Amino acid sequence: MTGIERPTALAKLSEGVVEYRHERRDGPAVLIFHGGHMRAGIALGEEVFADAGNSVLVPSRPGYGRTPLETGTSPDGFADVARSLCERLGITRVAAVVGISAGGRTAMAMAARHPGLVERVILMSAVGPLPWPSRAVRIAGRIVFAPGSERLTWSVMRAILRGAPETGLRLLLGDLSTLSARTVLSAVRDDHRETLIGLFASMRSGRGFLNDLTGTPVRVGERLTQPGLIIASRHDGAVGFAHAEVIADAIPHGRLVESAAPGHLIWFADDWPAISGTVRDFLAT
Repeated sequence: MTGIERPTALAKLSEGVVEYRHERRDGPAVLIFHGGHMRAGIALGEEVFADAGNSVLVPSRPGYGRTPLETGTSPDGFADVARSLCERLGITRVAAVVGISAGGRTAMAMAARHPGLVERVILMSAVGPLPWPSRAVRIAGRIVFAPGSERLTWSVMRAILRGAPETGLRLLLGDLSTLSARTVLSAVRDDHRETLIGLFASMRSGRGFLNDLTGTPVRVGERLTQPGLIIASRHDGAVGFAHAEVIADAIPHGRLVESAAPGHLIWFADDWPAISGTVRDFLAT
């Protein structure tokens, strides 16, 4: 998982300005909605789609990167923005919409609102129809990632990652797992540690994370008709495994795959290569 930072572009649509990254390949497009603190320029877990020959379209959700908060704002609203972006880019078929973490809401909204465009749904460690996050996380998030403190928060974290990378990783990974930070870090391979440091050092919250915290639970069962692949870990400390269970039960053709990851970041677990094969099979079905 190298080359985290990728170049992006801006599109001026009738709904507003949106930042995006479009990597064209011979296969049909996969539309990816990243989670909190992420933007279009950060590539995470995309190798499985590249290996399958799929083009990849990644927009920055409202408030992240160079996408203004006013562009779309809600999952339903930004799903319509993404539909317009696909039209602008000449994309008439989305092989799968992928929702990661807090981006799960927008992915499900995209599939529900535009079923003629979206063929499949893939959700990874995704927020579902249950209340999210906890009250404690919501309160802390509004303080740590407020407009006046967000930049300082990430500057301090980057300084820790540079000066004491092990400490920085324990702090960050511990918040993303139900296990102890030491247990989680001990399960991470050395080469993955370097990638994780680069990933966390690239993150910013902008106004997007606060917007995520105010989001309302989404309806699932009565809205989605596409086949769904839901991937989650029971040790996820950021998005509880119950979200994945509820989504899988609600989607008519939903399949739940349990990751052995010790936390939220399923792409760094030993069983990710096997899960990647499941994803490729799902795309080829």
